[in-house]
Amino acid sequence: MEEEKIEQAVLAYLKKKGYRQAELAFQDEQQTHRSLNSSSGGGGDGGGGTTNPSMDPAVANSIFLYARADGTLYKEGYSKLRSWVHSSLDLYKNELLRILYPVFVHCFMDLVAKDFPQEARLFFQTFREDHDTLHLRDLHKLEGVLSPQHLQESELAVAFRENKINIRMCQYSFELLLQYLHSTDSMLMLGIVNEHINIQVFPGQPSPLPEEEEAITLTGKPQEALDSMNQKELRWGTLEDSLEDKLEKELAAEAEKAEAEGKETEADDMKKRTADGGKAGASSKKSKKDKTGTSATGKGAKSDSAAAINAPRVKPDLPMPSLAEETERQVLEDLRNRARLGSNALPSVSFYSFVNTHNSLNCASISADGALVAGGFSDSSLKVWDMAKIGAQITSGDQGTANGVVSNGVTEPKGVALENSKSSYTLLQGHAGPVYAANFSPDNDYLLSCSGDCTVRLWSLRLNANLVCYKGHNYPVWDVQYSPVGHYFASASHDRTARVWCMERLHPLRILAGHLSDVDCVQWHVNCNYIATGSSDKTVRLWDVQTGECMRIFTGHRGMVLSLAMSSDGRYMASGDEDGAILMWDLGSGRCVTPLLGHTGCVWTLAFSGEGSLLASGSADNTVRLWDVNASGKTSRTEEKSSGKRRLRLLKTLPTKSTPVYALKFSRRNLLLAAGAFSPLKTSVMTG
Repeated sequence: MEEEKIEQAVLAYLKKKGYRQAELAFQDEQQTHRSLNSSSGGGGDGGGGTTNPSMDPAVANSIFLYARADGTLYKEGYSKLRSWVHSSLDLYKNELLRILYPVFVHCFMDLVAKDFPQEARLFFQTFREDHDTLHLRDLHKLEGVLSPQHLQESELAVAFRENKINIRMCQYSFELLLQYLHSTDSMLMLGIVNEHINIQVFPGQPSPLPEEEEAITLTGKPQEALDSMNQKELRWGTLEDSLEDKLEKELAAEAEKAEAEGKETEADDMKKRTADGGKAGASSKKSKKDKTGTSATGKGAKSDSAAAINAPRVKPDLPMPSLAEETERQVLEDLRNRARLGSNALPSVSFYSFVNTHNSLNCASISADGALVAGGFSDSSLKVWDMAKIGAQITSGDQGTANGVVSNGVTEPKGVALENSKSSYTLLQGHAGPVYAANFSPDNDYLLSCSGDCTVRLWSLRLNANLVCYKGHNYPVWDVQYSPVGHYFASASHDRTARVWCMERLHPLRILAGHLSDVDCVQWHVNCNYIATGSSDKTVRLWDVQTGECMRIFTGHRGMVLSLAMSSDGRYMASGDEDGAILMWDLGSGRCVTPLLGHTGCVWTLAFSGEGSLLASGSADNTVRLWDVNASGKTSRTEEKSSGKRRLRLLKTLPTKSTPVYALKFSRRNLLLAAGAFSPLKTSVMTG
C-alpha cells in the first residue's frame, strides 16, 4: 500500500537522523491508528473495508522529498528553476532572475547542513558562474564553507540563514513564479522561497529600470518595516545658533549698513551735482561703481552658503559645549574668507604624502586648518606632524631619509621626507594594537584614536600625552569621529555596534545596535542629532542620538560601506563602498538620489565642500575625483521623472603618483586637503 511506503520512508528518515524518541512516538501512533481502523472496519471480507483517508499528494511528495536526502534533488530543482527563468519573456526575466541568487545560496547551505560536502561542492562549482559578476566577494566567503560547523562560524552564512532577503516583484512575475513552482511540484524550491525570501509584490508591469533592484541586501527586517522606518519624521536641517548662523547675521547687518551708506552717498552726490554741475557726473559714476562692488561682495558671501540659508534650523538634543573666544574668532574669520566653489571654480588641493611607510600606515587624519596631520600605524603608534615646523625645516635645508610626510600639490612634485629630525613629528604611544583611525577635535587641542586593542584613546596635543582610555567595545574599533562641535564622539567596531561617548565620561552614552556585520565607518550629522553608520552588511543606517533609535536604513550597495559624508545643509549624505561605487542619499525620503560611478578601487574617504556645492572622493585607485552636487538641480523635471534619479556630473579626476588616498577634508576656507601613503611597488591607476 502507498500509505505503508510512506510510513516506511518516514521511519527510515527518523532513524537516519537519529531522532529516536520521534521514531518511537511515530511507531506508537501508527499502531494505535491501525488498531482503531481494524476495530471500526466492520470485520469479514467485504464489510466496507477500513477507513484509510487519502493523503494529500503535495504532503506525500514533501515526505518523499525529504526522505530522498541524497543531495541530487537540490541540483535538479535549481537547474529546472534556472532554465525556466532564462526561458521566460524578457519583460519578466529581469525580475525573476533576482530569485536565483538567494535560492542558489540556500540550496548550497542546505546541502552543507545535511552533510553532503561533495554534492554541495559540485552544486557550487556548477552554478557559481551565474553570480560571479554581482556577488563575487560573497561567493569567495561561501566557498570555504564545507561542513555544518563552518555554517555556524561563517558570519555571512549565519546572516543568510537568520534573515530573509527582500525582493520586489510585480504581480505578473509573482504569479508566474507560483504557477511554475506548483505546476512542476517543485516543493523543495517552493520551501526555500517561502522560508528565506520576502517577496514584496507591487501591482502593474515590471519596473522600467530593473537593474537598480539587483543589489541583494540583508537587513534583518521585512520590506514593509523598512518602508515604515524610512518614513519617520527627520529633522535634517542645520544646527541652530551655530557659528554659520552668527556669520550670516553679521553679513546681513553689514549688507544693510552698506545699503544705508550707499543711499547716503547717493544723496550727497545729488547735492554735489546740483552745486558743481558736470563735475558731479564722474563722482556719481564712481559711487555707483563702489555700490555695485559692495553689493556684489554681499551677494557672493550669501551665495556661499545658499544651501545652508535655505535649510531649516534645528535645535540640538544634546547640551552643546562652548568654544573658546579665540577659537570662535578664528573660525568666523575663516568662514568669512571662504572661497566660493562650483563647476567653474574648483578648489586648490594640498596633498600630504607619507613615504617609506612599508605598508604600515593604516589611517591618516588632517586638522580643520591643515596645520596638523596624524598617521596611525600597525605597530600601535600614532604620529602627529606639524606642517609649520616641517615648512621651517625645509626652508632651513634640514633633510632626513626615514619615513615621513611630505606636503605637496596633488601632482606630488619632488619633496623632502622629514622624520629623522626629532622635531618633525610627535610620537604618541599607548595602544596595544594597530591604530585604525584618528580624528582631530574642532579646536585642534585633542586627538582621538581607535585600535585593534578594542579601545579609544584621547590625546592632548598640548601635553603630547594620553588623557583617557575609553573601554566598552568587545572587538577591534575601526573608526572614531568627533561631533561637529567637539566634546561628543562616536566609534564603530567589529562587534557590530556603534557607540556615542562624551570626553568627560568613561562609559558610552548610547549603544547603537542593529547591523548584521562590522560597523566600518561613522559620520555625525551637521546638527549633531543623528549619526550615520556604514557596515559590512552593505547597508547604511541613520540613528537618533538622543533615543538610540534607528531612523533610516539605506540599501543599495553591493559591497561593504567604507566611507560617509554629510552635506553642509544636512539634507544629503554620500556613502562609498569597496567596489568603488558612491551613492548619494536624500535623508528626508530615505531614497538614493544618484549613483556616482567611476572609481575602480575602494572609496576610502568622502568630503563635501563648505557650502555643499562639490563632493570630493578619494580611492585606492590613486585618484581624487570632484563631483558637481548642484548639477543635479539643473536637470529638467521631465528628465528626472523619466530616469527616476538625478545625475551628478564628474568635474575632474586628479591622479596621484601611485598614492592611494586615505583621507580628504575641506578646510573652513574650502582648501581641499588630502593624504595617502606613497606605494611605488603597487600598480598605479592613472586616469583623467
